[in-house]
Amino acid sequence: MAIRKIVELGRDDILRKHSRKVEKFDRRLGQLLDDMADTMYEADGVGLAAPQVGVLKRCIVLDVGEGLIEMVNPEILWAEGEVVEPEGCLSVPGRRGTVARPERVRAHGQDRKGKHIEVEGEGLLARCLCHEIDHLDGIVYVDKMIEDVTDKLEEEAREAAEG
Repeated sequence: MAIRKIVELGRDDILRKHSRKVEKFDRRLGQLLDDMADTMYEADGVGLAAPQVGVLKRCIVLDVGEGLIEMVNPEILWAEGEVVEPEGCLSVPGRRGTVARPERVRAHGQDRKGKHIEVEGEGLLARCLCHEIDHLDGIVYVDKMIEDVTDKLEEEAREAAEG
């Protein structure tokens, strides 16, 4: 188990770069995916892309409560619908903002051995897939943010706690 440091927006330009396609499916790739999953779980996240741990490879991991999904070289095949909801990012700690994302998506990629896989999801899984794949193209959710809702959500949580 290896926890990697999560790169924060503004501290390193790696989050703005395009990740390279993975060509080699070896032990090192498996270790990267393992480390990414460990890091995501340690940070209480639901998704993590390789650039967020300083590696410019097209790899993502996610777990929205249905088990770990690993995707190498992922691409969105189709998307439908639209939902505007708040989201955050482990690379942008302490902030949340509303972002329009597809309601349903199907993504194609490879597993750690290079076998082709497809993942179809809706709701949080669809949002997560889009969010993490954006990272591979140097896009951070704040680039698509409609409204910063950090203060509004904190105020609502405070009011709920006070009763």
